[in-house]
Amino acid sequence: MNIENKKVVVIGGGIAGITAAYYLQKEVKEKNLPVETMLIEASDRLGGKVQTYTENGYVIEKGPDSFLARKMSASRLAEEAGLKDQLVNNGTGKSYILVKDKLYSMPGGAIMGIPTKIAPFAMSGMFSPIGKLRAGGDFILPPSSVKGDQSLGKFFRRRFGNEVVDHLIEPLLSGIYAGDIDQMSLLSTFPQFYEIEQKYRSLILGMKKTTPKPKPTKTATTGKKSSGMFLSLKGGLESLIHAIEAKLNPGSVVKGVSVEKVEQNGDHYTLHLSSGEEIKADSIIVCVPHKQTAQIFSQYPFFDPFHNVPSTSVANVALAFPESVIKQDIDGTGFIISRDSGYSMTAVTWTHKKWPHSVPKGKALLRCYVGRPGDEEIVSRTDEEIVETVLKDLNKTMNIVSAPELTVITRWHDSMPQYTVGHKERMRDITAKMRKELPGVFLAGASYEGLGVPDCIDQGEAAVKRVLGYLKF
Repeated sequence: MNIENKKVVVIGGGIAGITAAYYLQKEVKEKNLPVETMLIEASDRLGGKVQTYTENGYVIEKGPDSFLARKMSASRLAEEAGLKDQLVNNGTGKSYILVKDKLYSMPGGAIMGIPTKIAPFAMSGMFSPIGKLRAGGDFILPPSSVKGDQSLGKFFRRRFGNEVVDHLIEPLLSGIYAGDIDQMSLLSTFPQFYEIEQKYRSLILGMKKTTPKPKPTKTATTGKKSSGMFLSLKGGLESLIHAIEAKLNPGSVVKGVSVEKVEQNGDHYTLHLSSGEEIKADSIIVCVPHKQTAQIFSQYPFFDPFHNVPSTSVANVALAFPESVIKQDIDGTGFIISRDSGYSMTAVTWTHKKWPHSVPKGKALLRCYVGRPGDEEIVSRTDEEIVETVLKDLNKTMNIVSAPELTVITRWHDSMPQYTVGHKERMRDITAKMRKELPGVFLAGASYEGLGVPDCIDQGEAAVKRVLGYLKF
């Protein structure tokens, strides 16, 4: 490396980190920039929570199973990796909510639990007459007077009442973030709801006016119309990780080594590695969880708030059966469970219906989720105890007459960062102090500006632009 070259180090090889490394190297090659890149990952593999287990025709996701098709950055990255022909839309069908041992169809027109069609909501047996009447308060209540952040629970309970929130909105929104909606930040998760309420007063009327009619998309494989909102890959999402990793520069990825500390030395940074090695960098993209970031930069007090940001432990349990042993099948792709229903599970996906490509013919695959804020103990139980609990819950709505022929249990301890009230302001303050005290260091990943796969990809891309701007390229 000649003296004019700059070195950029990406810390963390999850989806945000591998995206940042790929697009940075792409820019360097296309523009012939004097920049050397390195990606450092503490584990022995890249991809973070994006993991896929395959066996005998099963494609089982251990982490996320898909991404929203309308968020184009993920499908664009798949095309960059040469996987365009592997993209597949989800199968569609009814989705349900389990409330006190009974399955109810999701009310038609409900968007994140907010009704945009009155008739299906009014006819649903999920709510009592009093609950429906209270939800109608949305039509007459004034907009929220809170100008700063507030919890999702406070916002929705004020507009619709506790019953609609607890039975419909809470299972949907807490399922996305594995969080407690009475602690989660409105402005960091769904700011559009606040904006619609402020503009239209009624959230129901505002959603009805602003929500475009769904347009059928074409599947990546057949070209036939499909209303599936999600995309995945035939070989599983981890195939994207492998394909991108194969495109990274030889020797630019270091695995099995962690960054223990970063020190600023004049116009560059020194990274102290667990191997005892020291690496100099002109710019750094930090793609590790928030508490790890606070440890790496422990000499900077402005990262201390990260120590107080909670993370939830969750687990998912994939159970495979011959279709014939499920005696009480249900026409749909899955269900979510209201918190007050007394179940250990939080949701179930009928994977063989939602993602038919991932299951051998004649087989059924159920993916069950456990763990939520305040109820995380189950995640630490033995495999046998978890399976027993899940089967007991399943058989309250289904009749499965034999043990699963394949079980894959994945535990994610302290893995789901919680965007609690004030998250946006917290991130704004930390980012401002980083610009001043740690110029050239940038954050990207699920802890910061969005949890989903496309959100992390977006952050990785944005970090690359910031790095090149900082280095004046």
